[in-house]
Amino acid sequence: MNPQAKLIFSLSLLLGTTITISSSHWVMAWTGLEINTLAILPLISKSHHPRAIEASTKYFLIQATASTLLLFSSMLNAWFTGQWDITQLTHPLSCMLLTVAISMKLGLVPFHFWFPEVLQGSSLMTSLLLATVMKFPPTILLFLTSPSLNPTLLSTMAIASAALGGWMGLNQTQIRKIMAFSSISHLGWMAIILIYSPKLTLITFYLYSLTTAAIFFTLDTTNTLKLSTLMAAWSKIPSLTAALMLTLLSLAGLPPLTGFLPKWLIIQELTKQELTTTATIIALLSLLGLFFYLRLAYCATITLPPNPANHMKQWHINKSVNTLTSTLVMLSIMLLPMSPTILTIP
Repeated sequence: MNPQAKLIFSLSLLLGTTITISSSHWVMAWTGLEINTLAILPLISKSHHPRAIEASTKYFLIQATASTLLLFSSMLNAWFTGQWDITQLTHPLSCMLLTVAISMKLGLVPFHFWFPEVLQGSSLMTSLLLATVMKFPPTILLFLTSPSLNPTLLSTMAIASAALGGWMGLNQTQIRKIMAFSSISHLGWMAIILIYSPKLTLITFYLYSLTTAAIFFTLDTTNTLKLSTLMAAWSKIPSLTAALMLTLLSLAGLPPLTGFLPKWLIIQELTKQELTTTATIIALLSLLGLFFYLRLAYCATITLPPNPANHMKQWHINKSVNTLTSTLVMLSIMLLPMSPTILTIP
């Protein structure tokens, strides 16, 4: 892609995200979301491969439908209450429509079907944008409207997302699809605590984005897209592949790694709210995700030749790891001791 075009699309993504997260009026928030959608479409379809074109078409249709529902929800609320302010969403039907619209944008169950296919059709860096940056504005809208949302509906969707994200990830061989189901599962954790502690939802999102970025940058450095090539990735940059194992275990939520922090805090908060059953269910469902993270970690570091993968062996290459990748990997592994500082993030 032309560097000038890539710069324009990247700046448009930044602009759309900034407009949405800083607006207090529904129309401005909707405008920011539309700018984001239009900016990411050329990045998804830039390879001109049929799968990429299919992914961009699916993404456009789903996002357009979700934006329409969001605008309809805000208009309905304005019709009944005379309020266009994001925090003044009070009409029950508007709240339900908004929940559906944001769930479609994020990929929460039962509106998850598009997300794995779109990630599979995109490049690794575009997949990273779709899994992190593109989810930030809808998450902020959920954060701002959290007092008005239906707890039962959100909890049901959250548990379904955690279950389906873990269950569907078990049988995948494509790493981008595994990361997509991982994202759906983590969205379940964010949604379940949204009503009770919106700040904790944001902390979970920040730490999830950090760890996911570390994994995608590592995969991009080693040029790995599926499990069979991941088995040979250790021979390229052994130190980075060893760190990848720890980053995957962090995303799974194992102590004493960074990813343990949000899950620990969410379970603690749910228990405080006397939702012990909900906390137990979602903690058990995270074991499904742990299985496929361990599978990825096993393929990355423990599988040694001879293995059944039918491809040429790629021996150690003189490729340096950039500073950004190494910094992200270190942060995604070692932030747990800084828990008190992280909890002061507004």
